[in-house]
Amino acid sequence: THFSILEGFLSELLQVEVKIEHLIESESVKKHHEDKSNRVDMLVKTEKNEYIIIEVQCAREWDYWSRILYGTSKIITQNMLAGDPYYKVSKVISISIVYFDLGQGDDYLYHGSTHFLGMNSKQELKLSEKEKRFYNGKESPRELYPEYYILKIGAFNKKI
Repeated sequence: THFSILEGFLSELLQVEVKIEHLIESESVKKHHEDKSNRVDMLVKTEKNEYIIIEVQCAREWDYWSRILYGTSKIITQNMLAGDPYYKVSKVISISIVYFDLGQGDDYLYHGSTHFLGMNSKQELKLSEKEKRFYNGKESPRELYPEYYILKIGAFNKKI
């Protein structure tokens, strides 16, 4: 396909095979003049009905953490209709390729997701058998929630 390089990059990064259904117009349409737009560099819809946001950010933004949270939230809400049941919420994966020092850490690749851990047992909350069937075999709520990848280009140090 004409998406083979992008599919290869995403498959390697996410460690699952990614097949792109199509690229989506990345500039969202404002509903009213006060609506905050969600401009991303690339928005991909996979054949699994998941959305992948890819954003390359060169200039430092002090509120960048909030920006990526807003971006995933906006994609979720833009793709739901008023009467839709909540199980139709699409999985969103945000990939930020940043050319400035974001946060503190010595790695060049970070992954974040929502884990529900027992306050006492420290065990991760899993889906029940009925919930697994309802969510097509997913094992954990973590598989339903947005995921975030941060690639810190300056930290590569010419090693990939």
